Amino acid sequence: MSKENPSKRYSADAVKAFKPDPETGERDRALNAIARTVAAQYRDDSLSPTMVTGYVRLLEFAVLALTGMGAFLYYVGYSTALSPAYVPATLAGAILTVLLMEFAGAYRIARMRRPFREFGRTVLAYAGAFAILALASFFMKNSAVYSRAWFAIWAGGGFIVLMTMRTVISRMIIRWSRNGRMERRAVIVGGGKGAETLIRSIEQSPYNDIRICGIFDDRDDSRSPPIVAGYPKLGTIDQLVEFARIARIDMLIVALPLTAEKRVLTMLKKLWVLPCDIRLSAHSNQLQFRPRSYSYVGNVPMLDIFDKPIDDWDSVAKRLFDIVFSLLAIIAFSPVMVVTAIAIKLESKGPVIFKQKRHGFNNEEIDVYKFRSMYVDKSDPTAKQAVTKNDPRVTKVGRFIRKTSIDELPQFFNALIGNLSLVGPRPHAVAAQSHDMLFNEVVDGYFARHRVKPGVTGWAQINGLRGEVDSSEKIQRRTEFDLYYIENWSLLFDLKILFLTPVRLLNSENAY
Repeated sequence: MSKENPSKRYSADAVKAFKPDPETGERDRALNAIARTVAAQYRDDSLSPTMVTGYVRLLEFAVLALTGMGAFLYYVGYSTALSPAYVPATLAGAILTVLLMEFAGAYRIARMRRPFREFGRTVLAYAGAFAILALASFFMKNSAVYSRAWFAIWAGGGFIVLMTMRTVISRMIIRWSRNGRMERRAVIVGGGKGAETLIRSIEQSPYNDIRICGIFDDRDDSRSPPIVAGYPKLGTIDQLVEFARIARIDMLIVALPLTAEKRVLTMLKKLWVLPCDIRLSAHSNQLQFRPRSYSYVGNVPMLDIFDKPIDDWDSVAKRLFDIVFSLLAIIAFSPVMVVTAIAIKLESKGPVIFKQKRHGFNNEEIDVYKFRSMYVDKSDPTAKQAVTKNDPRVTKVGRFIRKTSIDELPQFFNALIGNLSLVGPRPHAVAAQSHDMLFNEVVDGYFARHRVKPGVTGWAQINGLRGEVDSSEKIQRRTEFDLYYIENWSLLFDLKILFLTPVRLLNSENAY
């Protein structure tokens, strides 16, 4: 299936822009403008194939269950005394059908594109589910409870509805694939012959969901051509970090052999801070691993280096967690927030809410809301000067709400609208400094904290790392705890942090 690729459209300009300056030997800065133009066309989020197949599973379960209940209401009627027996049977049948369809591989994107070519597979899985349901009823000696006509209507009607729905879904998947709505955006890291072979292999894989957005390589044109397999070299590895953030890249594919260990490690040290999957192409490596060691892009084997944290269904679960507990917190603390707002207004002139630019997910700037704790004319939105003990800029009310963390309560609204998560690395101000150095200058890999949404509370905070950051060691320690949280995330971990937060807030030694 052909797709219009913005990166190919700018190939000629990219070649000119990437040529080294004859005097300085450096790349022309126009490359950044071209790469940014390409990246901007990928700005909108795409549909994850994993999420699409997950929604299809849920939809088919719901449709089969509703078809079974509809057949029951039509033929048997809800007034019968046996009505309660039909509900579990209908739910069991719907679950069993989805499970067997999963076992048969019917939820793979490639097969969902061609529902009638995979007709035999679908029939076998569907018929198997209803056969198992009938056999279970026979061996449980309760088959007389159920109407045979109801069972036949449900089985026949459910299959017609299922195939009709699959036909519609296949058209939607094909359309999404054509317009780039459903895809995984990938960048090739490293150029030359290896990258060309890799790209050809990916493009020849039938029904793959990868869209290659460009190539990045530090080597000059003599070692890495400016155009490889029709795709332009858009910049260096350092420029790739910014490009990947703007274009919302899903995957980085390193097209370098395992023998280039030093180069691979140097690249990974720069790239691991990005919230995306990082794969090492294994299509041309002579060193072979066990099949379970590989993941695949189409038919091309890959070695998994880093996985995007909290992805797909995990992100859905975490978002629901945030919505539910944010609403509960807003309701529970609304009296405290009203009293606090009145107290701030009575003590000093100015707005009740203080808005500050902070780093959010993927290094994007977000507005974080807090109760104002400083005098308006002495406030510091950039946070260049950290608040210290007995700081004259802080009001009397401000001193109390900062010590008790009441000033943080408006951030529950940030979590509700989705700028923050309830639990995650605490967001720092964009210009936050330690000894006149930005945090990312102090800590190597600092921006890896932003691979997930920042949180109202976090693992570092409940371990005593809150308040003033007056040393390089403190920001280093916070970053270590944040990265531990990202690598070990689970909903249970979030719950633990959430419920431990009020207890740990009793220790207000570093909060002023």
